[in-house]
Amino acid sequence: MENSPINLSLKKSWQTIISNWLICRLTCDIEPAPQVPLSDPAHVINKIHPGDVLLVEGRSRVSRVINTITKSAWSHAALCIGCFDDIQNPELREKIKQYCPVIENTPLLIESRLETGVIILSLSDYKDEHIRICRPKGVSKDKIEKITDYAFQYVGFKYDHKQIFDLSRFLVPWFLLPRRWRSSLFTYHAGTTTKMTCSLLIAEAFMSIQYPILPLVRKDTNGNYEFIRRNVRLFTPRDFDYSPYFDVIKCPVVEFSDNTPYTSIPWNDNLISNDNEGVINITPDNHEESKKP
Repeated sequence: MENSPINLSLKKSWQTIISNWLICRLTCDIEPAPQVPLSDPAHVINKIHPGDVLLVEGRSRVSRVINTITKSAWSHAALCIGCFDDIQNPELREKIKQYCPVIENTPLLIESRLETGVIILSLSDYKDEHIRICRPKGVSKDKIEKITDYAFQYVGFKYDHKQIFDLSRFLVPWFLLPRRWRSSLFTYHAGTTTKMTCSLLIAEAFMSIQYPILPLVRKDTNGNYEFIRRNVRLFTPRDFDYSPYFDVIKCPVVEFSDNTPYTSIPWNDNLISNDNEGVINITPDNHEESKKP
């Protein structure tokens, strides 16, 4: 009776209910969008290229969990595939239309989300977020196409929902967690990959052309360097930022140049920011206090 169709159906229903509740709990934003994001969306659109990895800080519970686990500001990663008009393959163009509205001259991304799985979406979805571009060095256009084609084949795949329950552990106070739980998120499981996390998807796409992200580098018995592939399940968003094989491109709202030096910044000398405590007016007393080391 324990394995009867009715019992199995009820068990599956309860698992779905719990899973959906956890997904909603983990993915809803718990912090408001900044009035002015650190990254200028217009600059990002102009600078990003196909094959670039977009890193996102995020404002949800799951973002803060990943920040804590990886000790990094970056909680999510997406792969840029270029603008719709730049994609010539008719099958890919039709697939894109199924997933997102096409916005003229706006780059598209492939990514894996906890709540949706692997999807295609517009870069404009991240206009309010703190983001960074990581660009692989020395990759030809045909290799970039192989990377994006590899990622395309996973569109529609589910997110690895086992990680939903792994991540939910971190909703309890950090110091109460056994140490062994902190590393179980990234355990290797042999076999065919049928579910994708954001970093796993991108890492596998780059490994499909044998491009290094963070390989183990050591010397062999002859003193020559050898590269050893890293388990793709161990990758997190910060690795693309940390990798010596990716250039980091930032897009601040005010950029410095020879024509616009940093001395042109429009400072408001009457106010001071105390981070989460807010912005206050500077009085003679707290002005002197702010100057203390």
